Amino acid sequence: MAHIAGNKKKILDRLSRIQGQLHAVAKAVEEGEQESSKVLLTLAASRGAIQSLLAEIIEGHIRHHVWNPEERPSSERSVATQELIDVVQAYFK
Repeated sequence: MAHIAGNKKKILDRLSRIQGQLHAVAKAVEEGEQESSKVLLTLAASRGAIQSLLAEIIEGHIRHHVWNPEERPSSERSVATQELIDVVQAYFK
């Protein structure tokens, strides 16, 4: 998890914001006072934040444990690895 440890503060900050969003949703549901559209928007934002974080961690995993495409960038392996990273990023957008 070296690639996570190197970004630990950034990742924890993002997780804290996600927790805040989910807490706001739980509170809104519990109190029943917010319009459902606001709850849905907060849920959508939370989902987007989770997907973005997931994509970042997967990319770090690929770069750290599989192959870093910045090493010998013109090699076939680097090109294929970068293509995989691009697919992961596009999938989680």
